[in-house]
Amino acid sequence: MATLYNQYDKNIRLTWFYITLFLVFVIGVGYVFAGAMGESTILYGAVLFSVGMSVASYWWSDRIVLSMSSAHELDPRENLEIYRLVENLAITAGLPLPKIYIMEDSAMNAFATGRNPEHAVICLTTGIIDRLEKNELEGVIAHELSHIGNRDTLVATVVVILVGFVALLADWFRHFAFFSDRDNDHRGQAQALFFIAAIILSILAPFFAMLLQFAISRKREFLADASGALLTRYPEGLASALEKISGDTEPLEAANRATAHLYISNPLKGQHFSKFFMTHPPIEDRIAALRGMEQK
Repeated sequence: MATLYNQYDKNIRLTWFYITLFLVFVIGVGYVFAGAMGESTILYGAVLFSVGMSVASYWWSDRIVLSMSSAHELDPRENLEIYRLVENLAITAGLPLPKIYIMEDSAMNAFATGRNPEHAVICLTTGIIDRLEKNELEGVIAHELSHIGNRDTLVATVVVILVGFVALLADWFRHFAFFSDRDNDHRGQAQALFFIAAIILSILAPFFAMLLQFAISRKREFLADASGALLTRYPEGLASALEKISGDTEPLEAANRATAHLYISNPLKGQHFSKFFMTHPPIEDRIAALRGMEQK
């Protein structure tokens, strides 16, 4: 029998499977490129560079995202009701009170960011605050708090770094590989095979890395839906909110492809993609899952 609890467990297992697969994929790409160039130091340098990027992202990702979104911190006197909603749900979830930011945009959306629960941020648009009922807003806020509690905000950052690293590595190989010594007298058969494989990977690797990013993002949304419903004990609130958000055709002005996966719903309205290229699961699937689990 499907329940919120086994849905939660299933999504955790699937997400860790995807992340493990992603890490193996990144290491494999780096290994092939290093083998093609005949320089093991390339792999070591790439790993050190990626670690440096990860550290920088870990400390400053929330500031970068908030600056890109043109959001400002909520003054409790400005909207005490929203402050109390977040505060009460955070207490229920056993989480520190996150900072609350507001985006002045009539589109309906929200996201969470931050490296851990102690440095977390929830950001809501004025559109979602003005146009949702209280129980619907509770569902949205519970969803975002679940991202924080499940450490999704950190996972999302790590995945972005991995995708960016694969793209940089592929670009570097395509631009500089052909300036290396390609004389067959100086290259063994094994290295020649590595070189051919690296050329193919330099073209395909960023594509497959993005597919993995989208798959992980989709699983994280299902997990946050299930966790948020557990927190409020009222799945219909989030289901109804998602229904209204899906009917909103207004695009979010500050949205871009780099941050689209952070939002509760894809903010790039009017752009239709195959399911393989979607940053979020179809909203109708999320609504059906929430209402189906409520009926069990």
